[in-house]
Amino acid sequence: MTRIPSKAEILEWIAAHPTHNSKRDIAKAFGIKGSDRIDLKRILKELEAEGHLEKRKKTYRDPDRLPPVSVLQIKAPDGDGDLFARPLEWHGEGVEPVVLVMPRASDPALGEGDRILARLTVVQDADYHYEARLIRRVGTNPRRVIGIFRKGDEGGRIVPIEKSASTEWSVADNATHGARDGELVEAEQAGPKSRLGLPRARVVERLGDPSAPKAVSLIAIHQHGIPDHFPDDVIAEADAAKPMGLKGREDLRDMPLITIDPADARDHDDACYAHADDDPANPGGHVIWVAIADVAAYVRSGTALDREARKRGNSSYFPDRVVPMLPDRLSGDLCSLHEGVPRPCIAVRMQIDPEGNKIGHRFVRALMRSAASLHYAEVQEAMDGAPNDRTGPFLEPVIKPLYAAYAALVKARAERQPLDLDLPERKIVLDDSGRVASVNFRDRLDAHKLIEEFMILANVAAAEVLVKKRTPLLFRVHEEPAPEKLEALRETARAAGLALAKGQVLQTRHLNALLNGAAGTDDAELINISTLRSMQQAYYNVENFGHFGLALRNYAHFTSPIRRYADLIVHRALVSAHGWGDDGLDAVEIERLEQTATHISETERRSMMAERDTTDRYLAAYLSERVGSEFAGRISGVARFGAFVKLDETGADGLVPVRSIGREFFHFDAEAGTLMGSDTGLIIAVGQRVNVRLAQATPVTGGLELELLSIEDKPMPAGGGGGRRSPAGRSVSRKSAKAKAKRSKIKRKVERKRRS
Repeated sequence: MTRIPSKAEILEWIAAHPTHNSKRDIAKAFGIKGSDRIDLKRILKELEAEGHLEKRKKTYRDPDRLPPVSVLQIKAPDGDGDLFARPLEWHGEGVEPVVLVMPRASDPALGEGDRILARLTVVQDADYHYEARLIRRVGTNPRRVIGIFRKGDEGGRIVPIEKSASTEWSVADNATHGARDGELVEAEQAGPKSRLGLPRARVVERLGDPSAPKAVSLIAIHQHGIPDHFPDDVIAEADAAKPMGLKGREDLRDMPLITIDPADARDHDDACYAHADDDPANPGGHVIWVAIADVAAYVRSGTALDREARKRGNSSYFPDRVVPMLPDRLSGDLCSLHEGVPRPCIAVRMQIDPEGNKIGHRFVRALMRSAASLHYAEVQEAMDGAPNDRTGPFLEPVIKPLYAAYAALVKARAERQPLDLDLPERKIVLDDSGRVASVNFRDRLDAHKLIEEFMILANVAAAEVLVKKRTPLLFRVHEEPAPEKLEALRETARAAGLALAKGQVLQTRHLNALLNGAAGTDDAELINISTLRSMQQAYYNVENFGHFGLALRNYAHFTSPIRRYADLIVHRALVSAHGWGDDGLDAVEIERLEQTATHISETERRSMMAERDTTDRYLAAYLSERVGSEFAGRISGVARFGAFVKLDETGADGLVPVRSIGREFFHFDAEAGTLMGSDTGLIIAVGQRVNVRLAQATPVTGGLELELLSIEDKPMPAGGGGGRRSPAGRSVSRKSAKAKAKRSKIKRKVERKRRS
């Protein structure tokens, strides 16, 4: 017969293990089996009757201790501005414990009366008993709606902005939050859904003018159908997740892995470390470690978290917010490689020779602890001779070896010749009110390129090991340009006095030769944009068609599982391939990999479109105060209805309507990509330098209308009928202009045929 523990032993064990306190957990802890469980049940009931324990569903806990995750009610701030909360789950007989709320910078503002779910930590030797970290507000997971508020006699109604939404929402007079007629509002469902009448809602935030900056990203999110609200069961799963331990993992906690991210990064899903290779067979070589957050350990196939992550496909990033793929409990906490905190990861050790060629790799499932969370600029400054207090201790042992390994990878990159486009990336900076403060172009530091090269190498290693082990996966595919796109690029290059190789298998080195030939000339931007437009869009596929742009045969996304579902699939594939556990790819998931690839390729494009629309609206709002101002730019596209101009200052795209260019008829040549004036013979073509005046900016649509002032520093000619003359002094009819354009088109075709 098994020895039954005493009441004191049971109470001591429950106090030490507050999250493992079911009858089954207690029986397992003391080795109680079979009929002896009856005696354990009797003792637990006695402890409950005596007030020592409180039964909650199927678990027991000490009523004089708060559970590690508790519901709290916020009190009014004290004289020092500290925020305390009343524990709503306190059932002890002693004095109610004092709980201090420790808000993080990213937490929403909390007010008196708010109920929150918080994670508690016992505090010793203080004038309070617990510190609380917000998980989420309680009762703030109802259905949300964005729409236009229409005021009525008794409250009003909300007209959703979603195209697919056909139902309006009614708002009671005491639930309008002071919203005015025509304002954009965010509302939440108020009370249970009724079978009769409109569903009820309460306004929770007034977003003001629908064209105002604060509303811009919300409009794009809803217009493109991006899910921005986590269902209750998903939140519950995330809240129930617990930190992972060392069991079944390699211990990398003493390795000085560091994260390098943007200064405003909310999550950290990759860390790296490098050192000189001590293998005598690889003199002058390097070892590179890349560790990636082990999201697969928390998001298992078939769970509510997994279904929601697959539905979203990826995180979406906007200037004022992020719509994450995973709840913040995971993306911002348990799966984020925060400095000084043990975190589970999947890491790859890669050997490269002095020329940067990968000569070996090994994957491990491990536990790591980030030595530092650094950002790109400070790492680059340290390497350039200006370390700060954070980077100084890591300069010699960590940062310099990283750059040494990167220098070797640069050699391999030069040999491989991936597509090397030079297109600056815009960064929209918002002020505290959500308005655009400035539009800058991001710096491309060596620190950025270092991380990119390390991540590419890790992605290659992941694809190669899974191909070798014949494990199903999703490849990142980028096919070569279509023939008609290449021909259009050749035409553009020829017009700029450059040439693109023809009659041979196209390689990225051929495109790089074209880009290098244009570098430093007035046509450099045009050639870069035209080359980008000739490219196919990358996508996910179960078949491996290679990555043309990176000039790689095997490539899969492995390094960002917090924000991309494709990477999570690859992580599960690695788990299955190495036999690391039961949280790898299952049969159902493998069966639908093809559908998953199609779906997440579509969600990626959806996010790109929403992000682009948001950028356009922000830029239109930013420039709306400068209507009438003049700008320099370049014609980036030509259509029958006008010409598109990219402005130098902001990178914004605007339209010059053909109706606004004089009073003449313009013939559109689709093949040449030109507009030609019937009276003046004026040619408007892609790549021309122009000066324009901003005629109109419409923030709600993101549209900019421009007026053409000059082309290639030459003022616009006085065109248009009514006696206006061509440069030769004779009138040109629309019919003759079309005939002239047709002859020019035929002449160009003949010349191309002779040259080929």
